[in-house]
Amino acid sequence: MEDLMQEEHMEEEDDVPVEEPSLNGNDGDIPLNINDPRNWDNLNAKWRDLLVKNGLVRDMLIGKSLKDGLKRRFSSEFYSKYLPNREMHHRDWLVYSKDLDKVFCFCCKLFKNKPLPSQLAHDELRDWGHLAFSLKTHERSPEHVNNMFIWVDLRSRLESNQVIDKVLQHQISKETKHWRKVLRRLFAIVKYLPKQSLAFRGNNERIYEESNGNFMALVEMIDEWDSTLKEHIRRKQNHEIQYHYLSHKVQNELIKTVASEIKVILDCTPDVSKQKQMTLILRCADVSTVPIKVHEYFVEFLVVNDTTGQGLFEELQNVLHHLDLDIDNVRGQAYDNRSNMKGKHKGVQRKLLDINPRVFYTPCGSHSLNLTLSNVAKCCDKADLFSEVVQRIYTLFANSTKRLKILTDNISEKGFTLKSLSTT
Repeated sequence: MEDLMQEEHMEEEDDVPVEEPSLNGNDGDIPLNINDPRNWDNLNAKWRDLLVKNGLVRDMLIGKSLKDGLKRRFSSEFYSKYLPNREMHHRDWLVYSKDLDKVFCFCCKLFKNKPLPSQLAHDELRDWGHLAFSLKTHERSPEHVNNMFIWVDLRSRLESNQVIDKVLQHQISKETKHWRKVLRRLFAIVKYLPKQSLAFRGNNERIYEESNGNFMALVEMIDEWDSTLKEHIRRKQNHEIQYHYLSHKVQNELIKTVASEIKVILDCTPDVSKQKQMTLILRCADVSTVPIKVHEYFVEFLVVNDTTGQGLFEELQNVLHHLDLDIDNVRGQAYDNRSNMKGKHKGVQRKLLDINPRVFYTPCGSHSLNLTLSNVAKCCDKADLFSEVVQRIYTLFANSTKRLKILTDNISEKGFTLKSLSTT
């Protein structure tokens, strides 16, 4: 008899409904459909975690939703968008309710801690004509981004095998790679123009306009076949980006980065108009290659009137300032063996060392070799006599156009030319 009573008692216990977490935390409430957005405002922590872990249940309708007064309706195509690089990205936060015929943001609806201005977070949205613009504005808002991070963080903690949202991380990685590729191409242009002794800028800085300079011209040329710069120019023209890195200020920053350490080479000589001209050459090392390559770039001719050490040094200071080059980045200097250049008290090398003690001075190797060969030739009687005969031949024929033509007709076929001896 007791056994029968125990069995009846067990049957009565089986009929008792199992308690489940309620929507608002009260044990007596019956759980409703958690996939219905109308119930998300009052979900407790347990049901919210379950919803986040299981994921959204969305109506993947294509042209089957209800039409509004203008015969417009929601389409599942809004669940995706195209990034600036034409890659498709899914809006996994967007949800459409067929019963309400409205759309809303899942993470903002679930994790908002204060009223938000966007309708997607509280009242839902049904303006199909302006839905694309509303979605674009909403997903860029700080509130949405913050709620997205909360959602991702909660989901990563609920799923032990996933620590970060792969879609967002993939977007960030793609954008980072894009900008790195853009900068590589701009650095290549910055290194190319000085090698060819070409100016950077023109009369304007606008792309695809006349007289915009060599820098912009090379950008336009690369844009014709390179997909990275083509995408970059498209973003700039469509005003999708604010910083495009094509202005003259950025060009100067790139130049400073490439030429962080330079060596100055100066030499003076009079031209045919008897004006003293100083040649300025900059030497820099390319440490990005293996082995390291050293490049020399001719900058310009400078007309100098004061040939003293102080006068030449001031001219050097002015041109470095004009080129926006920091004199503290100079690591070497090379001049000829004249006292106004190499003088250890008042020479240019001394003036520069007083400002920057790291500017190591080296006598010009070519000039030193030329002086050595000249002195060696003067020490040899036969070499000195040979040079004197060659100079007399030049003087004989150069002073008469008729004699010069006779000589040219006889030696031009053999590839010879007659020149005066160099005074140095």
